[in-house]
Amino acid sequence: MYPLYSSWTSFIVVACLIQGLYASIHPITIHGQKFIDSITKETFLIKGVDYQPGGSSAVTANFDPLSDPNTCARDIILFQELGINTIRVYSVNPDLNHDICMTLLASAGIYVVIDVNSPLENQHLNRYEPWTTYNEFYLEHVFKVVEQFSFYNNTLGLFAGNEIINDRKSARESPVYTKALIRDIKTYIAYNSPRSIPVGYSAADDLNYRMPLSQYLECAEDDPFVSVDFYGVNSYQWCGEQTFYTSGYNVLVEDYAKFTKPVFFSEFGCNEVTPRLFEEVKAIFSEDMVGVFSGGLVYEYSQEANNYGLVDIDASGNVQMLEDFEALRNQLEMVEDKPFTKTKHSPHRNIPMCEETYKNLDVSKGLPKSLAEDLILDGVSVERGNFVDLEVSNLFTKYKIFYPDGSRYPEDIGVEIVQDLSSVDISASEKPRKKTHMLMGLFNSRASTSMSITAMHLVVAVISIMASIAA
Repeated sequence: MYPLYSSWTSFIVVACLIQGLYASIHPITIHGQKFIDSITKETFLIKGVDYQPGGSSAVTANFDPLSDPNTCARDIILFQELGINTIRVYSVNPDLNHDICMTLLASAGIYVVIDVNSPLENQHLNRYEPWTTYNEFYLEHVFKVVEQFSFYNNTLGLFAGNEIINDRKSARESPVYTKALIRDIKTYIAYNSPRSIPVGYSAADDLNYRMPLSQYLECAEDDPFVSVDFYGVNSYQWCGEQTFYTSGYNVLVEDYAKFTKPVFFSEFGCNEVTPRLFEEVKAIFSEDMVGVFSGGLVYEYSQEANNYGLVDIDASGNVQMLEDFEALRNQLEMVEDKPFTKTKHSPHRNIPMCEETYKNLDVSKGLPKSLAEDLILDGVSVERGNFVDLEVSNLFTKYKIFYPDGSRYPEDIGVEIVQDLSSVDISASEKPRKKTHMLMGLFNSRASTSMSITAMHLVVAVISIMASIAA
């Protein structure tokens, strides 16, 4: 790594280095309970923050958190100051261009987990009446997000939902629709995407649903497409000065020890005691937890009405770090690199078969028939994500950044480019998928009877095996 300064010499050096550098970030894949770097095969633990400046309303027809390069540069500078490797973005508009922001993030070595839903009309499931919102308009939006972001190597994964099941009524109505959406997304990816993107769910840590919901979303019968690839837990049970045991983290580890997929904190950071100390970071990345949990995301980057922010953004777009920012940075600095490179990969475990009933959930109706077949066969119309050559100006921000004490952050420090030393051609890993895509195109004829989703899954699985053998 090297810092970027505004001198003419640095300008020339950076101009030379940023050309072609961005494409070398390695996609993250899954092996058993672990995320791993697809090229180096090292375990990847998530050290990140939840990122949605402006809150849930900060996505419109003209703006979302990844559409403005100047805002992205401002915040990536601070992501690097924190020392994180992942952000979660709750809402995006796939009709906007995200190339510069995603390239900046990739150049900085930062991965992104994207939620496919947004609060806008026809862009989320109604948790109490999901059948009214599970329709072609909704699925088209979801697939446009999938289509666009699957072409960025630093898209770590996709969340099919966030706390959709969070009370008795939603637990009665939404589980089967949530699982159906996971099925549809994974089918779309298998048929249309250049690589396999993990699909997961972010759950409210409610004791009534903690285990039954995770077990239901994990299970599969003859179709692995209905099983989540990873599971996020939104947990705020570590408040103030606690320990691995007094916080109940030991119980979480016990509960998810046999889960067959990666589990991580999709939100953490209780604010009942302020300023927050973030002492749970030491536990999350300790030997007590890294065997089961794959890190976590702090809630949240920007200060909103609920008072969870690490930074405060004023009306002009200028940013001031808060005490919580410094506390989190200090805790992350103490995280040893050992767990990130030495953690043993977990073996593959058989996905459990689905049961007829799950405590506190109604799954009796079974999965609804997919409405996605035509959209999957035809694809959706959206601008595919593409890494681009960065201008040196993209690495800096026009906004002012301040430390907690009010002093000015250096203006001549921009986004820090991370030089990837790997010379592996990652495009080689896409060849089997391209072969699969070409073969699947044979089924795109309306002269033949439309395949069912289940039949499509079987064909994709068989062709994928054939393509792997041929490669």
